[in-house]
Amino acid sequence: MSKSFLEPAQWYATLPAFYASACALLTDTEDRVLMVKPNYRPHWAFPGGIMEADELPHECAVREVGEELGLRVAVTGLLVVDWALPVGDRPQSMINFVFDGGTVTDPGQIVLQTSELDDFGFFPWDEAARLLPAATAPRIPAARRARDDARTIYLPFTPQ
Repeated sequence: MSKSFLEPAQWYATLPAFYASACALLTDTEDRVLMVKPNYRPHWAFPGGIMEADELPHECAVREVGEELGLRVAVTGLLVVDWALPVGDRPQSMINFVFDGGTVTDPGQIVLQTSELDDFGFFPWDEAARLLPAATAPRIPAARRARDDARTIYLPFTPQ
């Protein structure tokens, strides 16, 4: 009995695609969350961004923190994996990785990337969650739980 298989290029072309991003949870010595205000959207965000095609998620988080804030961080663990189905103008699902970037002990070292960001700030956990859109706000309490419990939390988001 002969089986017919697709050539690898054809088979890969049939697979679903999705977008991927990575960010870092950074806090200050008072346990406030570092958030950034992009100039291209109305809400605040964790420092982070879209992954390059040949980039590992933790490398993306480190790169983005460096680009956006001028900080060199070593991410220590994966806190949250957030999967969001397509919604609005976004035609593909999005997977986001939130890594623990540790504590910023000297905020004076932050150099804001003004080409993409208008501002940054350190906010209490509940206020930081309110700065995010409803679809991504659960990342804040999940990241806090994950950091406290030393475990990763999976957040599947389905638009209502």
